[in-house]
Amino acid sequence: MMKRFFVLLIFVASIANAQFSVKGTMTPPDKNTWAILYRIDGAKQKAISNTTIKIEDVNLGGSIQKVGRFELALPADAKEGAYRVLYSNTGAGFVDFFFNKENVEFVFNPQFPEESVLFTKSRENKLYREFLEAQSLTQRAIDSLQVEYLKSDQKKTKKAYKKAFKAQEEVQEIYEGKSEGMLVNTFIKASEATNSEDIFDDTQEYLNHVLNSFFNNVDFSNRKLYRSPFIIDKVTNYVFYLNIAESQTLQQKLYKESIQKVMSIIKSNANKKEILEYLIRRFTVQRNSEIVDEIFDKYYSKLPIALQDAAFKTKKLEELSVSVGRIAPDFSWKENGKDYTLSTLNDGENYLMIFWSTQCGHCVKEVPEVYEFMKEFEDTSVIAFAIEDNDLDFNSWAVNKLYKWHNVLGTHPDYKFDNEVVQKYRIDATPTYFILDKNKKIIAVPNAIEDIKEFLTKEKSASK
Repeated sequence: MMKRFFVLLIFVASIANAQFSVKGTMTPPDKNTWAILYRIDGAKQKAISNTTIKIEDVNLGGSIQKVGRFELALPADAKEGAYRVLYSNTGAGFVDFFFNKENVEFVFNPQFPEESVLFTKSRENKLYREFLEAQSLTQRAIDSLQVEYLKSDQKKTKKAYKKAFKAQEEVQEIYEGKSEGMLVNTFIKASEATNSEDIFDDTQEYLNHVLNSFFNNVDFSNRKLYRSPFIIDKVTNYVFYLNIAESQTLQQKLYKESIQKVMSIIKSNANKKEILEYLIRRFTVQRNSEIVDEIFDKYYSKLPIALQDAAFKTKKLEELSVSVGRIAPDFSWKENGKDYTLSTLNDGENYLMIFWSTQCGHCVKEVPEVYEFMKEFEDTSVIAFAIEDNDLDFNSWAVNKLYKWHNVLGTHPDYKFDNEVVQKYRIDATPTYFILDKNKKIIAVPNAIEDIKEFLTKEKSASK
């Protein structure tokens, strides 16, 4: 009987020890007191476990400092792949790592997690970070030599470039060899740089090469890459950071071209759906309805019906009902005994709409500033929609402080933000601005008075 007891005890202990741990040390500690462990699957993530962050005093170099520590458990049957520890809902409040049947420990500064993270346990993550740092050093050398050569066209720079290119090749070969048989081997191969062996004599040729070769080493059919942030990060960098322009018109064109490039590479419909929905979410946040419409019409609607998510599409289009490119929702109001309707208003080349309130301290300060500034733009008609509980303060402002503007009063018997027009425009804060063209199409959604000034000034200069 006693023998059976010890056998059972050993068995239970072995199960407990089969669990894996993820330990993190924050220095200095973050204000948040929780940490959640997720398994990453492309643009999605699944919660695995959570814990609290404990604040401790430690002796660092002879001085006592506070650090935050947490430990999260991974079950013995946890799948290999990419994982994330989230400790804040704002900013870059997370640390990503790979798990392949080993304990993981790291130290980091919660304000700059990606730049500061140091893995103290985990062969996979140590090696991958080493590779990224070595590759970054060689890439900086190559980039600086390319820029120097475009400025001076010297033979010694050309020779140094060849040497730097060779050094980068050696780094790639070394780390592919070191990681053979490891999970990170896939990511090291996919991260291989795509520099040209020969330095470029022309800036445009160089830029074209960067764009055209960006995805050369990425296997879009590799599920290991998809079940990590890798593919999403590559697409993000290509669409949002490599293809940029100062002109809004050109920027929209570059967005469309970059999305077309990405879609031409991806063969799997399931993978296309994942990337398309990610891009739609990103452009919805930007309130870029033109690009969202194009993605739905040109790509999403071409997916097999079984893969299309009708509820997702409806929700995103509703979120963009008052975004750039859409016709502003219509409404009517009375002004000095006369009826007005937005859609038939015809007293401006452009229109500035302001949703504000006399009870909003920020509005009371900013709206008079807008009023003074708009005196320079007589061709732009202003519609000031005041969200009020009653008409007492509104009447004073409309008559004495916002003379010559279209002043609209919006109230509601229960809650002023439930006003029908306010709901149509999805207003949840004041002041909120919209700039419309002559046909009442929304052409800008400024965040503040500075954005209004910049946009209208550019428009005025362009029309001269």
